[in-house]
Amino acid sequence: MVADDFDYIVVGAGSAGAVMAGRLSEDPNTKVLLLEAGPPDKSFWIHLPIGYGKTMWSKKYNWCFSTDPDPNMNNRQIYWPRGKTLGGSSSINGLIYIRGQREDYDHWASIGNKGWSYDECLPYFKRSERNQRGESEYHGGDGPLSVSDIDAKNELIESFIGGAREIGVPTTDDFNGAKQEGAGYYQLTTWKGWRWSTAKGYLKPARTRPNLRVETLAQASGLILDGTRASGVRYRQHGVMKEAQARGEVLLCAGAIQSPQLLQLSGIGPRDLLNEHDIPVIHDLPGVGENLQDHLQIRLTFEATIPTTNDQLNSLFGQAKLGMQWLFSRSGPLAVGINQGGCFMRSLPDEAPTPDIQFHVATLSADMAGGNVHKFSGFTLSICQLRPESRGYVRIKTTDPFVPPSMQPNYLSTDLDRRTAVAGMKSARAIAKSAAMRPFVKREVKPGPDAGDDEALLEYCRKHGATIFHPSGTCKMGTADDPMAVVDERLRVRGIQGLRVIDCSVMPTLVSGNTNGPIVMMAEKTVDMIREDASSGSV
Repeated sequence: MVADDFDYIVVGAGSAGAVMAGRLSEDPNTKVLLLEAGPPDKSFWIHLPIGYGKTMWSKKYNWCFSTDPDPNMNNRQIYWPRGKTLGGSSSINGLIYIRGQREDYDHWASIGNKGWSYDECLPYFKRSERNQRGESEYHGGDGPLSVSDIDAKNELIESFIGGAREIGVPTTDDFNGAKQEGAGYYQLTTWKGWRWSTAKGYLKPARTRPNLRVETLAQASGLILDGTRASGVRYRQHGVMKEAQARGEVLLCAGAIQSPQLLQLSGIGPRDLLNEHDIPVIHDLPGVGENLQDHLQIRLTFEATIPTTNDQLNSLFGQAKLGMQWLFSRSGPLAVGINQGGCFMRSLPDEAPTPDIQFHVATLSADMAGGNVHKFSGFTLSICQLRPESRGYVRIKTTDPFVPPSMQPNYLSTDLDRRTAVAGMKSARAIAKSAAMRPFVKREVKPGPDAGDDEALLEYCRKHGATIFHPSGTCKMGTADDPMAVVDERLRVRGIQGLRVIDCSVMPTLVSGNTNGPIVMMAEKTVDMIREDASSGSV
């Protein structure tokens, strides 16, 4: 067993962990260890934007989790891909850069999380961002995270935008500006035809620093605790168990599934769960692993009257043409991933003061994300409810740290969630039947004409709904009088010194959109808080 000492140990090199390690190591007097369970991000398919169709199923770069059977989803187990490489899920995600709504962050602040209002978060969004459009009131121009426009217009996306306008959804050119509501093209975390993960933006420039050590294929198995202080991390690398000691803090960035798992394995969590597994209770913290939230994706498949990306991918000539387009100009479908456009709208306008549904519009179709495309000319309109009420949990099943925990999302377990899913599908159908889209739609393949009423649409959701890859909330941020709060507003684990959690698990409520951008912002903000606390001695 090998031991070494560091100022900070970062567990997980994903959307948050790469930011933490990159920023903290900017101080040459600070010694940082970054532990990543997966291998380096060397695969070409990681860096090619459309390549996540390959990494979606790669056990080398993906944890390939599955949930428990969900009683609300016809007892199906839902496949949950999560990144397992440098950059984490930012190396295998769908590339869409969305921050969420102003109201998301203002809500966090209103329930007692000081410092997390939108106006207080915006400077960190801007600091993180290098937007192709340059610096502005809402965007950064020289940050580590590159964000690009989709330059080439697509007639299916254009018709969708027009159809959305027909049903009352305005057109927008910036979902991350003054107002999220609208239909338009997404901006992506790409740059000149390449994926721009946090590993590329934050970690690659830092790798030459002598004060940063990056260990890959190094999976954390638990925390080392000195009483109620985190003093290090145990991990397995190449079959050997090792330890690393932290003089300053341990920073858990392992994600909404594995951060609570590591806390529970280390004796920090619900007393009854720890007792069930004969784990000594270091700190009874009931909220660890609870409050699980996720965006449930419902995919509507259509056959088009025009050729789509399906036709190109199903043809050797089409594949060669796509490859040449990317090779010589870093453009075309290979450079922009799968979902080029979408919209944020209110499917229940009498109940939702802000958009409650997000659309992802793909110029191809498959039975599931990352699956083989259909043989016909297809496209996909997928919807997800932005702020689900359903809550699930993550709980260890064994004391073996290398066995995935129990993951129960409890999708569609509330009346609002069920009604919103159905209303979202109706909105998708309304757009598909609009004058703007009608010339491009040959038929609705799924759910199809047999799903004619609300009950049939809801059953389709139960039978075919899947994650859109945003599990969150399992180490929620909250005030001292919230019995389910795991971390305080500075993301310090309550009752434990020298330990913070920085990833999607700390979100008290899920943001209204894709989660990569918000987590990068949260990590940027946390770095400042760590430095402030270290200088004041309040760690």
